[in-house]
Amino acid sequence: MQIVETSNEGLKRAYALTIAANDIASRVEGEVKKIAPQVRMPGFRPGKVPANLVRKMHGPALHQQALETSIREAMDKLVAEKGLRPATQPDVSLAEGYEEGKDAELTVALEVLPEITAPAIDGLKLERLTVEVSDEQVDEAIGRIAQGQKRYNDAPEGTVAADGDQLVIDFAGSIDGVAFDGGTAEDQPLELGSGRFIPGFEEQLVGVKAGDERTITVTFPADYPAENLAGKDAQFACKVKAVKHAAEFTADDEFAKSLGLEGIDQLRGLIRGQLEQETAGLTRTAMKRALLDQLAAGHDFAVPPSMVEAEFAQIWQQLTSEAEKEEDPAAAMAEIEGEKDDYRKIAERRVRLGLLLSEIGQANGVVVTAQEMEMLMRQAAQQYREQDRQRFIDYIRSDALAAAQLRAPLYEDKVVDFLFDKAEVTDRSVTREELQAAIEADETGKPAEAKPAKAAPKKAAKKAKEEAPAEDVAPAETEAKPAKKAPAKKKAAEEAPAAEAAVADEAPAPKKKAAPKKKAADA
Repeated sequence: MQIVETSNEGLKRAYALTIAANDIASRVEGEVKKIAPQVRMPGFRPGKVPANLVRKMHGPALHQQALETSIREAMDKLVAEKGLRPATQPDVSLAEGYEEGKDAELTVALEVLPEITAPAIDGLKLERLTVEVSDEQVDEAIGRIAQGQKRYNDAPEGTVAADGDQLVIDFAGSIDGVAFDGGTAEDQPLELGSGRFIPGFEEQLVGVKAGDERTITVTFPADYPAENLAGKDAQFACKVKAVKHAAEFTADDEFAKSLGLEGIDQLRGLIRGQLEQETAGLTRTAMKRALLDQLAAGHDFAVPPSMVEAEFAQIWQQLTSEAEKEEDPAAAMAEIEGEKDDYRKIAERRVRLGLLLSEIGQANGVVVTAQEMEMLMRQAAQQYREQDRQRFIDYIRSDALAAAQLRAPLYEDKVVDFLFDKAEVTDRSVTREELQAAIEADETGKPAEAKPAKAAPKKAAKKAKEEAPAEDVAPAETEAKPAKKAPAKKKAAEEAPAAEAAVADEAPAPKKKAAPKKKAADA
C-alpha cells in the first residue's frame, strides 16, 4: 500500500492511499478457497464445485467484502505509521470509476487531536461554597408539599367564588354550536387562579355561586397541541355545583401521618436530608466550575474545528428548542442570534476542557472500570422497551465511539474528583442565592445576577407519600399552557462544561466509512 500525505495544516490532515489490485485479488482468492467446500450446486458433489464457478456465483460479494477489509486495514496502517490520533471519524472516499481489477485509490481527510502536555496539578487552590439548611427553608418546603396536597371544605351557602377557591363544575364545550371531542366533563374540580385551564377560562368564573350557570367564551392559543382547536373561539356552558375554600394547613403530626409517615419530626428529617443533598450538589457544581475556570485560564491550544462544531450544534439545538417555547419565539431567537459568537466560544472552551481533562486522567491512571461501564450501559438501556434493551447494550459494546460518549460524563466526574482530592480546599459559608449566582455566571466570566432560591424537594415529597392522590388534572382541551422557559444563558451548566466525546479514558478507535457497496448476493 502506498501512502502520500497531501495536506498538513494545523490539525487537519489529508492522504492519498493506493491499494494494489493484486492485494485485493489475492484476498478474493483466499475467500473463494475458504467457502468452496460449503458451496452447493446442482450436478456437483458437496465440496467439489470448481473455483471458477464459485467465483462466478459469489465474485461480486466476495470482491466487495475484500475491498472493505482492505480499506479497514489500510486505515489502521495509516493511523499506526503516521502516529495519528483522530479527533473524529475520518472521511474516507474511494475514487470514482473504480472497478474490479484496478488499484483502489482512496482519499482520506481527518482532524487529529492536538498534542497536549498534561499540566502540573500541584498547587491547585479551590473554595468550597457551603450553604446551611435553615429551619425556615424546611418549613417553606413543607408548605410547598402542603400546597400540592391541598384539601378543600364546602363553603357556606351563597359564597361568591374568588381566586384560591375550588369549584366543582360540569361543562360542555362547542365551536360554532358544534361540540368537540374532549370538551365535556362532569364534576370537574378547578382551583381559580391556578392557570391550569386556557387563558380566560378561570377568570370568567370568578364571582359565581353554587347553582349558577354561565356560558363563557375563550380562544384556544394559536400553538395549542390539538390542531383542530388551535386559534379557535370556543364557548363553554358551565354549571357550578359547589364552591369550596382551601382548608387551613398546619404542619403537625396529623399532616405528616396523612403522607404515610409517623409524625412531623420524620417529615422534617426527610425534607432536611433532601435539601442538604440538593445544596451539596450545587456546592460541587460551583467548585467544579471554579476548577474548570482555572484549567481554562492556564491553557490555550488549538482544538479540532469539527469537534467545536459538533459541540456548538448541541448547544444551539438546546437554545432554539427553549426559544420556541417562549411567549414570543421570534424575540427569543433574535436574542440568542445576537450572542451566537459567544456560544461558539463556549463550545470551543468545552472541547478544550474535555481534551485537557482526558489528558490529565490518562496521565494519572484514572479509568472507568468494566464493572462501572456495565452499570452505565444497563442504566442507559432502561430508557428503551424491555425487548430492545439488550440490542442497545450490544450496540454500545460494538461501537467504540458510542461507548466513549456513554462513558464520558462518568470519566469526567472521576477526573474532577481526582483533582478535588489533589487541591487545597477551603470552605466558605454563603447564602443559597450567592451559590446559585456563582454557578450561573456565564462561561465568558460575566457573573449572573443572584436569583431567589426555589423548587420544592420533590423527592422527599414522593418518599413521604408514595401513593399520594393525584393533583387535579384539567381535561386535555382546557389544560394549562406549558410552563415558560427562558432561553438558556451562557452559564456553566452542570451537564456539560466539556465536550463529551473528548473525555475518554482511552481514545476511541476511529470509525471508517465503508467503500460504496455494490449489491451482491451473500456468499
